[in-house]
Amino acid sequence: MTQTILFDPLLPWSVIWAIGGVTLAALLLGVWKGLSGWALRALAALVLLAALSGPVHQSEDRAPLSDIVIVAEDQTASQQLRDRPGQMAGARSQLKAALAARPGTEVRWVTVADGEGAEGTRLMTAVTQALADEPRARVAGIIALSDGQVHDADLPVHLPAPMHLLLTGREDDWDRRLIVRNAPGFAIIGEPVKLTLRIEDQGAVPSEGGFAELAVSVAGGPPQRFTLPVGVDFELPMVLQHGGRNVIQFSVPEEPGELTARNNAALVQINGVRDRLRVLLVSGEPHAGGRTWRNLLKSDSAVDLVHFTILRPPEKQDGVPVEELSLIAFPTRELFLEKIEDFDLIIFDRYKRRGILPAVYLDNVANYAMNGGAVLVAAGPDFASADSIYRSPLSLILPAEPSARVLEQAFRPAITDLGQQHPVTSGLEGETDWGRWLRQIELRAPEGHVLMSGAGERPLLVLNRVGEGRVALLASDHAWLWSRGYEGGGPQLELLRRLAHWMMKEPELEEEALWAEASGQQMRILRRSLSHRIGPVTVTNPDGSTVELALRQTAPGLWEARYEGPEQGLYRLQEGQANAVAGLGPAAPKEFEETIATDTLLAPVLAPLRGGVLRLEDGLPVLRNVRAGRPASGRGWIGLTPRDAYETLSVSQGPLLPGWLALLLASFFIVAAWLREGQR
Repeated sequence: MTQTILFDPLLPWSVIWAIGGVTLAALLLGVWKGLSGWALRALAALVLLAALSGPVHQSEDRAPLSDIVIVAEDQTASQQLRDRPGQMAGARSQLKAALAARPGTEVRWVTVADGEGAEGTRLMTAVTQALADEPRARVAGIIALSDGQVHDADLPVHLPAPMHLLLTGREDDWDRRLIVRNAPGFAIIGEPVKLTLRIEDQGAVPSEGGFAELAVSVAGGPPQRFTLPVGVDFELPMVLQHGGRNVIQFSVPEEPGELTARNNAALVQINGVRDRLRVLLVSGEPHAGGRTWRNLLKSDSAVDLVHFTILRPPEKQDGVPVEELSLIAFPTRELFLEKIEDFDLIIFDRYKRRGILPAVYLDNVANYAMNGGAVLVAAGPDFASADSIYRSPLSLILPAEPSARVLEQAFRPAITDLGQQHPVTSGLEGETDWGRWLRQIELRAPEGHVLMSGAGERPLLVLNRVGEGRVALLASDHAWLWSRGYEGGGPQLELLRRLAHWMMKEPELEEEALWAEASGQQMRILRRSLSHRIGPVTVTNPDGSTVELALRQTAPGLWEARYEGPEQGLYRLQEGQANAVAGLGPAAPKEFEETIATDTLLAPVLAPLRGGVLRLEDGLPVLRNVRAGRPASGRGWIGLTPRDAYETLSVSQGPLLPGWLALLLASFFIVAAWLREGQR
């Protein structure tokens, strides 16, 4: 039972204080005048002021509440290194016994697991959530079992009691790690890009400095090895050889005695992009769709276009002097002999032999394609004539032969069964609503892949690989009708864009491809092929173990599977002759970026309430009770602040000075003062 006196004033306190001031002034005047009853009048005024203040007697029936101690256990990946699990288990059992022996104590055990993605150790977040679930007035202390590598230590937290860190690990721990300081997300194909690397030793290193061997592997290929100094930033130049995602793995060998090898490797994923696509467009006889290719290529700011066009054929005799037709001579020799390798794509649009380009130039174009270049022929009636470019050295690379027949009839282009699987034509929208074309060149003995058919299901679009290069033949010059909206038009821009990018070997348009899209620890494995049957994909995990996954067909020519990676790192994929690599997270996760136990990060959090840091390798500290504001830790001990919290079961109140008693006392003192002054 607790007794308390409270005040419930009948008037505002400002009025009571004003009355008190006036009364005091009157009493002082009475003393100065020598009134004999001033003391009795003072007692009467005091009784009246006390009555106005409304004193109340309160009795409370209280039940004491126990103190709460929050213990946060760091169970993240870095806490599984070496003997830290044993330290944690021993500390947990001893601390549980010590807290159980402390009278009036409840313990809240909080487990801190690995954060999602690259969040790392979110210990202060876990402590904040635990405090939100408890009455802060009952929290006597917070104890963290951790290596101190906390990644949310800057989280603003107002602690109601001292927090202590019981540090795992050992003072003689040391570790070597590989740091990628600078790695761009994009790089230009064929141009050097610099990556900044650093090999760094931390902790009680046996010997400072020295050198370490760095292995660099691109797309899972054989590693290249370099010897680098330890503790020095090093710029490594890299040249990307293909577009799309390039996965590069860096690693250094594990040293005897180091804490872990998980941070001895790093994954870098760089998207290879082309700086400028150089295209040579060779136009023959002008026609209604002559600007189709030019407009398409000029609309892309990443394309450098060189347009070679025949405006005045040699057989045209109109008497105009040649020197009046042009200001400069077109550099045909430079383009077709000296600079031809600089082009990514050469397009012949309704071009036929007229003696302007000698056979040696066209032979050089054929060699260019065989050595890895790309040639596209958009054929018109000229392709079926005696002057067809097929009847030139280009016949060695063209995927089909003209029959010399030009079909002047309306037809609706259609995608073949093979075209439904090929990335150039698969998924083109509105196939049944396309407008008709009005002319087609008949082809014989097509080689490669026929993706589209025209009149009488004859080949319309043929793609083929020759040597290291690629060649395409479009057997009509009426694709421009789609861009004009004839009979509803069609996906002319998308078709020609895909066609051009396939020829320039863009990875997303390869017909035989295997790749993976990563999201967290899950990857979506995709396999594109022109085959009708696909075998299982073999996944090689970072630890060398393998898993076979069956692929499910989701669209013509496209199969997929999903896989949950057991750990972060580099995964190798293989299905038949197709190979790929994929990275799930960094090879060295955030938990392993810093592995040496430290109190540096949590020191600003512990300092305000004088919390302490003690190493578990020195034994579990003794628990002591300390008053708020006093030092809460010392050599071999940590302090908890008793909160003396309680629960009020019942409350009763009553007036301390009843009104009738206050009136009687005040009257008594006033009458006594009057009588005393009257005797005088």
